[in-house]
Amino acid sequence: MTLKEKIYSLTMKDSLAYSGLDNLFCYMSKSLNVEIPQIRKEFKKLEASGDVFEMRKGKFIAIPSHGYAKGLFLGNAKGFGFVQLGAVKGEQDVFIPGNMTKDAIDGDRVIVKISSSSEEGTDGEIVSIYQPVKQLVGVVIKRNSNYFLEPDNNHIPFNIRLIKGNLRFNNDDRVVIAVRRGQSGKISGEVKEVLGRQDDVKAMELGIIREHNFYETFPDEVLKECGKISLKVKPNQKKGRVDLTNEEIFTIDGADAKDFDDAVSIKKIKEGYELGVHIADVGAYVPVGSAIDEEAMRRGTSVYFPTSVLPMLPEMLSNGICSLQEGVERLTLSCVMKVDKQGNVLSHDIFESVIKSKARLTYTEAYGVKLGENNKASRVKKSLMLMYELAQILEKKKESLGYLDFEIPEAQFVFDEEGKAIGVEKRERNSAHRLIEDFMVLANETVAKEFNLKGVPFVYRVHESPRKEKLANVIDFMKGLGVKVPQVPEDITPDYYQKLLALVEGKDYQSIVNKVLLRSMQKAKYTNQNLGHFGLALEYYCHFTSPIRRYPDLTIHRIIKEWLRKKTLKKTRIEELKEFTNESALASSETERNAEKAEREVDDLWKAYLMKDRVGETFEGVITSVVSYGLFIELENTVEGLLRIEDLPRDSYLFMEKQLKLKGQNYTFSIGDKIKVVLANANIFTRKVDFAYKIN
Repeated sequence: MTLKEKIYSLTMKDSLAYSGLDNLFCYMSKSLNVEIPQIRKEFKKLEASGDVFEMRKGKFIAIPSHGYAKGLFLGNAKGFGFVQLGAVKGEQDVFIPGNMTKDAIDGDRVIVKISSSSEEGTDGEIVSIYQPVKQLVGVVIKRNSNYFLEPDNNHIPFNIRLIKGNLRFNNDDRVVIAVRRGQSGKISGEVKEVLGRQDDVKAMELGIIREHNFYETFPDEVLKECGKISLKVKPNQKKGRVDLTNEEIFTIDGADAKDFDDAVSIKKIKEGYELGVHIADVGAYVPVGSAIDEEAMRRGTSVYFPTSVLPMLPEMLSNGICSLQEGVERLTLSCVMKVDKQGNVLSHDIFESVIKSKARLTYTEAYGVKLGENNKASRVKKSLMLMYELAQILEKKKESLGYLDFEIPEAQFVFDEEGKAIGVEKRERNSAHRLIEDFMVLANETVAKEFNLKGVPFVYRVHESPRKEKLANVIDFMKGLGVKVPQVPEDITPDYYQKLLALVEGKDYQSIVNKVLLRSMQKAKYTNQNLGHFGLALEYYCHFTSPIRRYPDLTIHRIIKEWLRKKTLKKTRIEELKEFTNESALASSETERNAEKAEREVDDLWKAYLMKDRVGETFEGVITSVVSYGLFIELENTVEGLLRIEDLPRDSYLFMEKQLKLKGQNYTFSIGDKIKVVLANANIFTRKVDFAYKIN
């Protein structure tokens, strides 16, 4: 048990009441036999994270207990709100009346006191804001001689008065404000950045990015540390590493990629294949606790937008010394696996290495070699053909295990020279993409298994089994399509989902069923507990292969290197790593969700922008979702919009939730149906697209 856990446990047990913090810390110090400065440091962390709360002067309780809990405040335009206690919205939400919000705004992390609970729901009041929203984005509006911010976040039910600062701004500017809170809780704001005019799409995109607290630039102290890093591998950095610079190792990435964090190699051996996966050793350049490290953990991940990439690490690292560029030496962590002809890993070796990539290939070039084309990838053709051979074996093995491949298309935008979107299409995915995915999954599984069996604290990428009630809804829906569904087993397994996918393969509604099945599954996350990966049908899995763009990968790289050098870890170090991996996993799961939401919102903005000049045009789409108030339609170019029930042909519709249908006396609309629609509206401010029914 870590010190933080011991303090939390002590607080939970005794509900500590002391006349002063010094007395409290003294008691804890004696009880836990730990120095007071350490107690103070960890206790303050618990307060900052909302795990310990001073419910009244000198009375501290652990959260949750005594009818108190912590969570995320979800505001409403009408003034009331909910506190989301669990990771999933709606599962453990507490209703907060408008006069009980303690001036919390949407996005604040709060302590809530539960006042009542029944079958109808749970009510409460907010008693503390332990992690307030620090900035907001919106449009400046002028009233008389005063300026206010009209927040882009429509869950905030009021405008915010702007106080005088150093930046000049005008009415109708889209700006970022620093949120100021007075002692009474009253909110004001100071403009810290002017993004552009309120109707400019690039300013809107930047507004979404800022709303999620992402920036293109890095703090000065981070750049200062980067400036001290050598742009070339030094001789002393290669000491103790395996020299692989003469091996045929190369990268395969997208045409526009610049951060190459994984390279591959292969050899034919008696048992089958020797596959090497070589990953950029980012930990060699980012020390624990450095300014670079703290900023990387805060960001958690690189974020990919249609017009830009916001990297987790500064460019001189992400695109420079850490990137496995062609023809230059780079420090790496290698996982070399001996794989038999059935795709089983017979043995493996994980070690620190130095490589020199022989080629920087694109997926198109690597795929072209398979098709018989002569291009840059031809210089490593022999290795590539061996890789395709092994990848085919791995594909068969994945299928036999129950691996789930939903094949949900991703959107890819096309931009003109001025950076304005002119088109959107489905992103290409060929066998070269799958080859790299298969090799990375195998390396991730191998690394996770080794360190789990060693009992070393680690960060795992886990995907838990679906909940039965969600799967039951999918079964009802598939039966409604006329699909004969096998009985649901007591323990839901990946191969059962695989059977469901096989039942609709080649059908018109295949992609829709795939989406419905995907929605029924739990979301993958990071944790320091090995819970397996349902979607990949694997008992062990982690993220090891992308430390340039994902913090969990960097976390485990450090643990791997520490183990490789020491071969054993003291009990105190094990406890430290348990706490470190737990904190890293929680933080990374949260930053990942934030990044995904930002990426989705920016995609929606550009899709609405692309469609706004096509109002009145007719399209054919597919019904992807049916709700009580209408239908969601997806077009071939991945644009999705709403067709409201009042815009359907006049009929008396019944919403059949289990079958996902709107059924009338004359018309029936089901998920998966093709439908002709007219584009009625595309609003770049709300990022929403609306359709009208096309009468034949």
